[in-house]
Amino acid sequence: MTKPLKSLLLALLLSATSAFSQNSTGPLRIEITDGVIEPLPFAIPDFVAENPESNEYARKIVEVITADLTGTGLFRAIPARAHIGRITSFSRPVEYLDWMAINAQALVTGSVDLSGTRQISVNFRLFDVFAGREMGKGLRMSGKSENWRRIAHNVADEIYSRITGEAPYFNSKVVFVSETGPKGERSRKLSIMDYDGANVANLTDDQSIVLAPRFSPDGGNVIFTSYQTGFPRIHVLSRKDGRQRPLVDQEGTMSFSPRYSPDGRSVVYSLTRGGNTDLYLMNVSTGASKRLSYAPSIETAPSFSPDGKRIAFTSDRSGRPQLYIARASGGDARRISFGRGNYNTPVWSPRGDLIAFTKQHKNRFHIGVMRTDGSEERLLTASFHDEGPTWSPNGRVIMFTRETRGAQGMASLYTVDITGRNLKRLETPTGASGPDWSPLQK
Repeated sequence: MTKPLKSLLLALLLSATSAFSQNSTGPLRIEITDGVIEPLPFAIPDFVAENPESNEYARKIVEVITADLTGTGLFRAIPARAHIGRITSFSRPVEYLDWMAINAQALVTGSVDLSGTRQISVNFRLFDVFAGREMGKGLRMSGKSENWRRIAHNVADEIYSRITGEAPYFNSKVVFVSETGPKGERSRKLSIMDYDGANVANLTDDQSIVLAPRFSPDGGNVIFTSYQTGFPRIHVLSRKDGRQRPLVDQEGTMSFSPRYSPDGRSVVYSLTRGGNTDLYLMNVSTGASKRLSYAPSIETAPSFSPDGKRIAFTSDRSGRPQLYIARASGGDARRISFGRGNYNTPVWSPRGDLIAFTKQHKNRFHIGVMRTDGSEERLLTASFHDEGPTWSPNGRVIMFTRETRGAQGMASLYTVDITGRNLKRLETPTGASGPDWSPLQK
């Protein structure tokens, strides 16, 4: 990262505890722990269409890249009408003065080529305008034309990572519960979409209530709670063929709140038997299960640490719901939440440093984060009803459910940066709840 762009980013980001490091070949690494003062201005002129068939794809790809970057709250796209320079050839040298004149700190150029076999190839380059040099090397990405959005997300991911030094997250999916109908008679089915709300597809019908879908670590399966039998049972659905089957189906019990271990070999979940709810761990291959908790209280909403060694969960053993951490093998648990109100749905960050949670206090719901020892609690949202956080693959953004007040109140999906800024609603065709963010797609 060159000095002019480094200086801009230092001014761009306000942080009391930011950490910066730089080497001669890699990008500036920034740990953003507070809010953005002003987004970084960048220019992304129309990508060059290498043939007439590529024109529409070139336009749409630029739109997706722009939306991805500006949607983070860290970038601001300079409108095309303000551009002085024009990019007519991908290989032609950049006239930096034209882009400096409009205060573009970063410049993205590209080309799109659609072949007769419906294969699409996208070339792109990223420039530090004021330093007058290219940031990294240009890349070429190819795939089937119907996957053009995925290619656009990959380009945006590469740009995002080069400038911020953070891991990418745009090329990812979200599984959630689609909701339709009036409150009290609402039908629910599992659906999946791109992280930005595009390409929505249904995974189940609305014949039975479904809740709390969760991806497997490789993204190939979705585990969820189904009321197909009238009682909650854990089911697993294969994304490859759409088949689903019960995973936990013990007579006289109710099973719910499942989540995969990081290696995908186990599932931790809650099981109610004889009026008591405890945590259990199942071996996915053998079906053998092990009881993890024995307290005369409700233990639920378990979530593995990224290394798979610990589990965060909710328990009311202290008299009201609070957050606890225990070894994944079972044993004594340590309470980590001590604030006022009720705590629920803890989810470990992919980075391993934070736990997101839902908090209810004084008739308000919040999405918050805290360190894994319970310190540095911060509330990111406040509303009539916020719940169920899920992390982006890079641990930078949290998605959650927000329900509006009233008899016709509908649930929607929202995202918020871990600084508490850039709160925004995700557009979906129907009501939506219970999201789970997939790993980054390959």
